[in-house]
Amino acid sequence: MLELYQAADRVEAQMLKDHLRQKGIETVIVGDHLSGAVGELPANIFPTLWVLEDRDLALAKRLTEAFFDRPPVSGEAWQCSVCGESIDAGFDICWNCGSPNPNENV
Repeated sequence: MLELYQAADRVEAQMLKDHLRQKGIETVIVGDHLSGAVGELPANIFPTLWVLEDRDLALAKRLTEAFFDRPPVSGEAWQCSVCGESIDAGFDICWNCGSPNPNENV
């Protein structure tokens, strides 16, 4: 297990975790619940993503860079090819079933 990324908050950590899972990389968030102890612990406690399989680290780093280097929300609404749900522009996964947008490049 190797450290990949220190997130700004729980939401950012979970979004990246979900993105990497879609790409076949399993991660774990360490320190996710420590932010509730701020005041008792140092204030610089942030959730950190760790890659479970060491061999996935290089790919996970590239995918993390691409994830945060995204252009502003644009594009068109799309329909999920798995469940048929209509998805608004800017979303790259189906809110209903979690399937990726087949038109996404990253």
